[in-house]
Amino acid sequence: MNAELLQFGGSLVAILALAWIAHKLGLGGDTRIRDEAHLRELAEEALCGFDPVDMAIDRSGMGALARDAQGRVMLLRRHGAHFASRLLDNHLHVRLDRNLITVGTGETRFGTITLDLGDQAPAWAASLRRL
Repeated sequence: MNAELLQFGGSLVAILALAWIAHKLGLGGDTRIRDEAHLRELAEEALCGFDPVDMAIDRSGMGALARDAQGRVMLLRRHGAHFASRLLDNHLHVRLDRNLITVGTGETRFGTITLDLGDQAPAWAASLRRL
């Protein structure tokens, strides 16, 4: 009986230690785009030299659209605990439904994403259709 309690206690301590290490390393969690500064940082990480001049962040922080001074448009979406990005070109699919914009890159592995951009959605949908 004492051996079982000792084994249980050791297992519990090991689990708590692993949870603490994962927390300190920043693993897991609910990663979202916090604000425009965070979006700028993510865009720079995705493509060196991409400096957004126009941005729209999904209300939930799960994705965003960013345009640089050269007119390139980047789509960012959450992928696990990180963000994936794609530069959009004329092979994209855009659908507007009130304040929601659905963007598909035509790339099966990246998929589509629906962003709640509020009042900015119609303007972004129109600009993406002109790509």
